[in-house]
Amino acid sequence: MNKLFDLSGKTAIITGGNGVLGGAMAEGLARAGARVAILGRTQKTVNRQVETIEQNGGESLPLYADVMSPSDLEAARKKVLDEWGQIDILVNAAGGNIAGAVINPDQSFLDLDDKSFEKVVDLNFHGTYLPTKIFSEPMIETEKGTIINISSMAAQKIISRVIGYSAAKAAIDNFTKSLAVELANKHGEGLRVNAIAPGFFIGKQNKDLLLKGDGSLTDRGQTIVDHTPMDRFGEAEELIGTAVWLASDASKFVTGTIIPVDGGFSAFSGV
Repeated sequence: MNKLFDLSGKTAIITGGNGVLGGAMAEGLARAGARVAILGRTQKTVNRQVETIEQNGGESLPLYADVMSPSDLEAARKKVLDEWGQIDILVNAAGGNIAGAVINPDQSFLDLDDKSFEKVVDLNFHGTYLPTKIFSEPMIETEKGTIINISSMAAQKIISRVIGYSAAKAAIDNFTKSLAVELANKHGEGLRVNAIAPGFFIGKQNKDLLLKGDGSLTDRGQTIVDHTPMDRFGEAEELIGTAVWLASDASKFVTGTIIPVDGGFSAFSGV
């Protein structure tokens, strides 16, 4: 059974691996035996995540890159291939929302800032598409590899006020399914593409929306918990099991899927 989930000898790249959710998944893949490259724009947080993995006995590599820069990504690919010789796993965890792309309670759709809307779509969708195109090239050459995109409950359920973010994540769902079919049809069963759709997890970007200064729930936070059957937010570590499963041979016949990790949010009608 352990061999099914064993990632020993595998090389993984985690975009946004210096963030809360990406970092947790990176640590989980490392504990399963993978060599893990952490890709992000901020050297300090990338280095911190690399150090954490290495202190826990794993092997890690820092990649300083912007997911919107093809030249950055190509340089990162070269560094990984020069260091480790292969790319087996890609987790596209880079993304997030932007204040100007959120409709505030006293605003309407017409108040959305067009540039912010474009930016949030670029970051989340193109910031998944570009790394996938560049890092999948060695996978396609060997006809082996696993790509894990990060979707969101905002792609499956209507979450008020976050239209740009929701649209971008919905595009990721479609991209995941389309690419899974494309790669399997043309390059065989060894290439798989899936997505994880997290429910609500506390991070830097949404903390003030969900929690008050004293740690109690805001009205929005309470509404979300009320619609989550497990009656709480998720913990970043609770994404690890799904990430390791999708990256490993334990999910060998799984492709083109979007897996909710949401405490039952997507199953609940609210009634």
